[in-house]
Amino acid sequence: MRIAIVTDAAQTQINGVVNTLRATTAGLRNNGHEVLLLSPDDCQTFACPTYPEIRLAYKPYARVAASLKAFAPDCIHISTEGPMGLAARRFCLRQGIGFTTAYHTRFPEYLSARSMLPKAITYRWLRWFHGPSKAVMVPTPHVMRELEQRGFRHLVLWGRGVDTERFKPVDEDRACIVRPLYLYVGRVAVEKNIESFLQVDLPGTKWVIGDGPQREELQQRYPQVQFLGAKAHHELTSYYNCADVMVFPSHTDTFGLVMVEAMACGVPVAAYPVPGPVDVVAHGRSGILDHDLTSACLMALGLDRREVRRHALEYSWDTATLQFQHHLHLIHGAKARPKKILTSQSRPASGL
Repeated sequence: MRIAIVTDAAQTQINGVVNTLRATTAGLRNNGHEVLLLSPDDCQTFACPTYPEIRLAYKPYARVAASLKAFAPDCIHISTEGPMGLAARRFCLRQGIGFTTAYHTRFPEYLSARSMLPKAITYRWLRWFHGPSKAVMVPTPHVMRELEQRGFRHLVLWGRGVDTERFKPVDEDRACIVRPLYLYVGRVAVEKNIESFLQVDLPGTKWVIGDGPQREELQQRYPQVQFLGAKAHHELTSYYNCADVMVFPSHTDTFGLVMVEAMACGVPVAAYPVPGPVDVVAHGRSGILDHDLTSACLMALGLDRREVRRHALEYSWDTATLQFQHHLHLIHGAKARPKKILTSQSRPASGL
């Protein structure tokens, strides 16, 4: 099939959406499909309000429409709800073409944390955006239930995976690190709730990998913490393997791909028992979920790293890609795709 994927996440960004689409695109191509990935990379852009590090496409409709017409896809998937996604949605509705969408990010919670905008307003807008979608792909059962309660329709589950050949236990020189080492990996922004990790009194060392609008402020307020900046995806394995515990303090993530990457390296996760971690972490096996983050961090130290790794092996990008492919909507007139049935044995560990 010819599959068009439209996203507002530029491929130069470092985040879970980019990594998910990169793995999914590679998987689709390995399965023999032709994929067009439309992103802001070739567009004129402007800085995202409250987050200038992210560039959004400026008036991308003409480019998106021309690219989709030239590619003549069998399926169109709109991955994000920004200017690129809006342009693709507008094109599909004008042409009478069915499409699918995805819910990667809890924007209502993010915007509420940054601007105090009531979540109800953003959810109303998101229901409008996803309303015409033939299938709204969500990453976990908890997210699905939340969206169902908020009036979203046509929800389906699309899991995530991890490259267990890249992310695996390796020996690292740990002699210069004061143990235990607690590691955070992700965007340094208020919605990630990083300060709840930085505030807790823990023995040893804390590292923060990532960049974002809150980094300078937090770096000044917590000089004892090592802020290492953003790292390329392929560099993360070494940092994960240095860590004793991966700390994930967010209350607003839909999945949290970095948790699975850390677990694949044998690093247990300490997190709150909230959507995202409750679907990804096996409490007492691959991490500890507790409303007391200090307790979660200390208890995670005692987990068997081999067992942590075994749990991560249950996540497969091949399975996740087949799920994605299964949910795509075939445009009228396109050749029928071969159906692939997802058995319970092939579903990801998140419950998909």
